Amino acid sequence: MSATTIIDTAPLGALIRYTDGSPKPPARFTKKLAAWERSNGIGRLVKKEPPRPYPTWTAPASFTLHEGNFSSDGVILVTIMRSHSADSALTFDVVEVPQPGQVKILLDFGGATELLHLAANETAAELWIAREGYRNARLEPAGASDDGRAGEANLAA
Repeated sequence: MSATTIIDTAPLGALIRYTDGSPKPPARFTKKLAAWERSNGIGRLVKKEPPRPYPTWTAPASFTLHEGNFSSDGVILVTIMRSHSADSALTFDVVEVPQPGQVKILLDFGGATELLHLAANETAAELWIAREGYRNARLEPAGASDDGRAGEANLAA
């Protein structure tokens, strides 16, 4: 499916695979393999953004995938995020959606909603918030508002 379809239909927290359709090169070709890995991978959908108008042009809608973390001794040193615009030539597939019972920890800012963490249940989500210290985060059960609208923040009262 296209990037636009992901923006329109995939819920935050979904696992998304992307590819350019080319076969994976052998490991001995390290530069070719590194280039292939930039266009073929998997990540969790953490943010959708609507088109952004600027004085001379309009940036297309986009979404961001969390691809992983590099850590040492339990401390995250680097977080790998990759953004794709609606006009991306890559092919995308929804591999997995959040399961009922899971809880999304969301943060609203700048007109967009970002997934901070996908917890197994509400107790785990509350413990995660207490440990990480996000005061403005909100909890949302998986499937509660998975209508897929890009960048719309449903602000809690």
